[in-house]
Amino acid sequence: PYKEKKKSRAQRAIDAGLKPLADALLENENKAKKQLHAFHCEQYPTDEEVIKGAREIIAESISEHASIRQQLRNLFLQQGILSSSVIKARADEAVKFKDYFSFSEKIQNCAPHRLLAVLRGANEKMLRISVAPDEKTALTIIRKIWKIKHPSYSHETEIAIADAYERLLLPSLENETLKYYKHQADVASAKMFAVNLRQLLLAAPLGQKNVLAIDPGFRTGYKLVCLDKLGNLLHNETIFPHEPHHQHKQALNKLSTLINQYQIDAIAIGNGTAGRETEQLIQRLRFERKVQVFSVNEDGASVYSASSEARQEFPDYDVTVRGAVSIGRRLMDPLAELIKIDPKALGIGQYQHDIEPQLLEEELNQTIEHCVYTVGVNLNTASEKLLTYVSGLGPTMAKKIVASRGNKGFSSRQELLAIKGLGRSTFQQSAGFLRIPQSANPLDNSAVHPEHYSIVEQMAASLNIALHQLSGNSKALEQINLNKFVTPET
Repeated sequence: PYKEKKKSRAQRAIDAGLKPLADALLENENKAKKQLHAFHCEQYPTDEEVIKGAREIIAESISEHASIRQQLRNLFLQQGILSSSVIKARADEAVKFKDYFSFSEKIQNCAPHRLLAVLRGANEKMLRISVAPDEKTALTIIRKIWKIKHPSYSHETEIAIADAYERLLLPSLENETLKYYKHQADVASAKMFAVNLRQLLLAAPLGQKNVLAIDPGFRTGYKLVCLDKLGNLLHNETIFPHEPHHQHKQALNKLSTLINQYQIDAIAIGNGTAGRETEQLIQRLRFERKVQVFSVNEDGASVYSASSEARQEFPDYDVTVRGAVSIGRRLMDPLAELIKIDPKALGIGQYQHDIEPQLLEEELNQTIEHCVYTVGVNLNTASEKLLTYVSGLGPTMAKKIVASRGNKGFSSRQELLAIKGLGRSTFQQSAGFLRIPQSANPLDNSAVHPEHYSIVEQMAASLNIALHQLSGNSKALEQINLNKFVTPET
C-alpha cells in the first residue's frame, strides 16, 4: 500500500509546473504561446517540449472527464468492432484459429463461443485482437462534450483530444469492453454447460440390476467387472479377443461364463476405443437369459479412476478396474456415479477452461443440487459424494449411511433412524429426497415425506384402492377431495 504509483506523463508535467500553461492554452491559445519561455526547465528545455507537456495535462483531463468516458463506454459496448488477425510468425502453429486470421464483427453480435475462441487465440499469442468503434464518431463525442466546458479551445487542444483518445481512452475502454463481453460469454457458456450437465445427470437410470461392465481396448484387452444390484464389485477379469493376442474363442467363452455365474441382467460397454467392435462381439453371443446391452459414455472415467475417492473405495485394484466399475455404475444410476467426477472432465461444455472458474463452479453446484432435489437419490446406490448434496446430510453422515447399508441396502426410510448420530431433525430434512425403489411401501420411492404417509394412506383408503394403485394414477387422483385432508400442518 505504500508503494509509489508510476507517474503519468501528465503528472510529471504538473510536477514541473506546466499546469498553469495548460489552463492558459484552454482559455486563449495565442496568448499562452507567447509565455512558453517562462516555463522552460530541466525536464522541458524547449518550447516544443513545454507545449507537449501542457497537451499531456489536457489529454489526461479529457480522459478523466466522467461524461466523456461514459458516452464513449456506451459507444464501445454498442458499436465496437471486434477484429482479429494472425501473428504472422506463428501462422503455422495457429492453424486451429484459421477462422479468425482475418475476422471482424460487431462485438455486441459476437456469439459467446466465437468471442471465447478469439480470446483464447490472443491469450496463446497467436492472434492480435482489438475492439474499437468508428474513430470519427468517438472524436466527435469528445469534442462536443469538451466544447461545453471550454468553448474557446483551439489547435493544441485538438491535438490533445486525439492524443487522449488514442493513448488513454482507447486502450482503457477496449479492455473494459472485452472484460464486459467476456463475462457475458462466460455466463452464457456456463448456463449451456449446466443445461448439458443436467441432461446427463438426469438420464434415465437402469436401476438395481446385475451388470457386467466392459472397458474395451485393443492392445490392453477388455477390462471386465461384475457388479451386483447395489453396484458392489464382485469380480474383475481381462480378456484379449483382438490383435495382437487373438484370443477370440476364449474371450467369448469367458463372457458367457460370467453372465451365467453372476446372473447378469445388463452389459455396459464403454464407447471409447474398440467400443463398436465390442458391441459387434457381444451381438454374436446367445445367452441363456435375457441380457440388455448398452453403450455408455465413458468421458471422465479415467479421471475418476485416478482420483483419491476411487483409491479410497478400491485400494486393492488398479485404475483400469476402477474405470470399468465407473462405466457400469453410470448405467445403473448416472446421477450417483457422475457426481463423483469433475463436470469439466465430462466433455459437455464449450471453452470450459476459459470460463471464470468461480462462475462455472457456482453454476454447476446449483445444477447438481437442482437435480438432486428434482428426482431425489437412490438410498441404496448413491455414493457418499452424492449424499452430501442432500439437505441435512454432510460428509460424515453420508459415510455412515453408506457403511450402514452394507451389501443388503435399506428396505425402508425408517431404518435411517437406527444410524447413530442421525437424529429426528436430520431425518426431517433429508428423508423426502431419499428413494428406496425396492421398498415394500411405495411411498419410500416417492417425494412424499414419511411424516405425511398417513395422509396419503387416508387418500387411498377413501377411494378403496391400495397405495401402489394411487401413485401415478391421474384418474384416481382427480377423484380425491383434497379439502377432507387439510390439517393445520398441511
